[in-house]
Amino acid sequence: QVQLVESGGGLVQAGGSLRLSCAASGSIISISNMDWYRQAPGKQRELVARITDGDSTIYADSVKGRFAISRDNAKNTVYLQMSSLGPEDTGVYYCKAVVKEVGWLGARECWGQGTQVTVSS
Repeated sequence: QVQLVESGGGLVQAGGSLRLSCAASGSIISISNMDWYRQAPGKQRELVARITDGDSTIYADSVKGRFAISRDNAKNTVYLQMSSLGPEDTGVYYCKAVVKEVGWLGARECWGQGTQVTVSS
């Protein structure tokens, strides 16, 4: 079964940077979209950034110009480089991948367990 494991979260001061990673493992045939979501305390989970298998990207307006999503297809890994962080970026960051895997018909969404990002002012 496919698993996604995030890493790279932590505590950072406002204005600082962090790089999140999310590695997918298992019997993977292919991965199309890879996303980063975040959920702040008391708020709904929101899409932060998406990268397609053609390397097209989209970003939430709140992170444009500060965050950059990328992927390494050879490693089945997606990254989120976050810069100029502010307290409003605090939350649990989750990755999601749309995966075709051995033994499954069609593609399915797989989620990681989340990694905490805390930005202090």
